[in-house]
Amino acid sequence: MAVSVFDLFKIGIGPSSSHTVGPMRAARLFVLRLQADGLLGATTRVVARLYGSLGATGKGHGSDKAVLLGLLGQEPDTVDVDAIPALLQAARGEQRLALLGTQSIAFHEKTDLVFHRRESLPFHANGMRFEAFDADGGRLAERVYYSVGGGFVVSDEVAADGSRQKVVAPDATVLPFPSAAAPSCSPRRRRTAAASPS
Repeated sequence: MAVSVFDLFKIGIGPSSSHTVGPMRAARLFVLRLQADGLLGATTRVVARLYGSLGATGKGHGSDKAVLLGLLGQEPDTVDVDAIPALLQAARGEQRLALLGTQSIAFHEKTDLVFHRRESLPFHANGMRFEAFDADGGRLAERVYYSVGGGFVVSDEVAADGSRQKVVAPDATVLPFPSAAAPSCSPRRRRTAAASPS
C-alpha cells in the first residue's frame, strides 16, 4: 500500500481533522449520494446529528461549520478559506443551504444540526447521522458515517461489514521516490542537495 505524505498530513480547515475534515467530507458524501440516487431534487430538509466526541466537543472544534460547508458541497482541501465566513454567514442569516451549491433548502441550525453530547454510535466515538426529507416530511435517505481520524471517513456499511474493514485494496501506485524507511531517504537527499545550484 502506497502512503503519500499528503495522506499523513491533511490539507483542510482545523483545528482537528477528526472534527472538521472528516465531518466536512461526510456531509459532502451524503449530498453526493443523494445526487447519485436521484433524490437531491426532491430534498427539502436535511438533518445532521453528531454523536460521541463530535456531539460533546464538536461545536468548539468547528464541526458545525464543517458540516455546513460539506452540505454546501465544499471540500476540505479546495475550499476558499477566505470565503468561509461569508458562506457561513449567508447560510445562517438566510437559514438556507444550497446543497452542493444547487438545491436550495430551508436549514434551521438549532433543529437541523443536532449535537448528541451523551450518546454514541456503535462503531466509533466520532459518529454522524444524516437524513434527507421531502416536502411532505417523508424520509428519503439516511446514512451514517464515522470520522475515524486523520480526515478519513468510513460509512456505516463498511463499519458493519467486518470483512470489508480488513481488506486493503491493492495499490499499484508507482512512487517517484519509493522508500521503506527514513534512513533510505538520506542518500537521495544528499544527492539532490549536491546537484542543486546554491
